[in-house]
Amino acid sequence: MRIAVLSRNSSLYSTRRLVQAARTRGHDVTVIDTLAVAVEVGLVSERRSGPKLITSGPLGLTRMGHIPEVDAIIPRIGSSITFYGLAVVRQFEELGVLTTAVASAIACSRDKLQSLQHMSRAGLPIPRTAVIAQPKALFSAVHAVGGVPVVIKLIRGTQGRGVVLAKNLATAAAVLEKVHRARRQALVQEYLAESQGRDTRVIVVGDRCVAAMERIAGEGEFRANLHRGGSAIPITPDPVTSKLALAAAKAHGLDVAGVDLIHSERGPLLLEVNSSPGLEGIEGVTGVDVALEIINYLERSGRKKRHR
Repeated sequence: MRIAVLSRNSSLYSTRRLVQAARTRGHDVTVIDTLAVAVEVGLVSERRSGPKLITSGPLGLTRMGHIPEVDAIIPRIGSSITFYGLAVVRQFEELGVLTTAVASAIACSRDKLQSLQHMSRAGLPIPRTAVIAQPKALFSAVHAVGGVPVVIKLIRGTQGRGVVLAKNLATAAAVLEKVHRARRQALVQEYLAESQGRDTRVIVVGDRCVAAMERIAGEGEFRANLHRGGSAIPITPDPVTSKLALAAAKAHGLDVAGVDLIHSERGPLLLEVNSSPGLEGIEGVTGVDVALEIINYLERSGRKKRHR
């Protein structure tokens, strides 16, 4: 297969591992800078239509060159370039190229409110959550999720950024006022003290949970993200957790996803779904070759497509 990894930086761990795994399987793989793809809409070329790759020429001049023809893409779209990244992925979809994540699925996963709405609509368990447009609605929102303390999350944010634990109404009000002034939106979510700063990350590839780890928050932290100083141990998820992770990925339309869950007195609850899960932490902790699992999935999908 001819595979392209859409990534801003070819030296990133996840990008390097995907390239390595694809080459190990004998595939022709290339890394394409997502922002270097010029999306043509409504233009017809005598030679060829479709996206083009902008590369730097001599003396800093820019020249236009066609992107290599590919059979499949693996989007690694950073949150800072979501809007343009979605346009690029949609263009590949229009060309009939296989992708591990379609644009609509990436968009859904990036919007925490939309993501929770999708999971709730599918009947999946999530923490009690409220969204408010004005700080004056704070009291009602806090009451709806069971009272303080509460977790306040920016609707768009990754790696634990934009997540605050408000232990009282005054702190919650100050945080939401700051969010409102910045013209951002936030969720108010119940705080599950029984989780004790632990959550579970499950990697879903196709119809399988291929790797999982339990993350433990660092000293003085309630967020268990490894980027926040947390630690992790490998686990084998129980059937209920596995079923929920697969259902969450399916609800978003994702073929490859990182699914985060938290354990409560009501059982496991779904927190977030990541369309571009980092591979370094999960591979290092579990020893599972997640990159190879993703390439194997593309191979299976490619065979199914050819046999239709």
